[in-house]
Amino acid sequence: MDVRAAADALRAGSAVVFPNPYPLTSVVAATSPEVVNTAKGRPAGQAVALWLVDDERWSEFAGALDLDDATCGLARDLLVHERLTLLLPLTADRVPDWALPADRDGHALVFGACWDPLRPILTGIGPLHVSSANRTGHPPAASPAEARAMFPPEVHVLDAIDGSPVIGRAATTTLRVSRNHGLKHIRPGAQDRPHREPDAYLARLHTIYGATGAPTNAPRLK
Repeated sequence: MDVRAAADALRAGSAVVFPNPYPLTSVVAATSPEVVNTAKGRPAGQAVALWLVDDERWSEFAGALDLDDATCGLARDLLVHERLTLLLPLTADRVPDWALPADRDGHALVFGACWDPLRPILTGIGPLHVSSANRTGHPPAASPAEARAMFPPEVHVLDAIDGSPVIGRAATTTLRVSRNHGLKHIRPGAQDRPHREPDAYLARLHTIYGATGAPTNAPRLK
């Protein structure tokens, strides 16, 4: 499947598997959380992460977060610059309807990185829901070939975008964010793997982001 066909499949309501830059594994996304869950072979009503790929969607969602302004900025930059998955606290009466499927006990699971080659596909699609590209009980797919072998034929798979390695990939690290730059390690993944322990990775993040909430060269959601 090429870029144009992937965009058409998303708009038609289908699930599509997308590659990520090394060392991340692939993800499966759709405009409906039920479609993502069905693709993965798990209960249709299970909570599914949001994929926030532009500033407009982030701005609407940020108004629902129970975070101070500085920590909200930190969360945004961790999503984009570090390509993390985050659990973000919600203010119940402010959550947009499209964000409710991501609510897990008052926190939303959010993925925000948008790899530049994917922007022509994802821009203008609307709210997206996303999860690791795996069937329940299997590791996430590290390549389009692995995804095609794992998922049923109704799940579309975008062709490889670059020639980066397949071996050594992992799903994203997940952190829980709280007020005053609070960060808690929830799930290990590609980002914290090079560090001797999760606390060492958190210390690195606080060193880079702790004083201002963002490095001066942090990219924008686009």
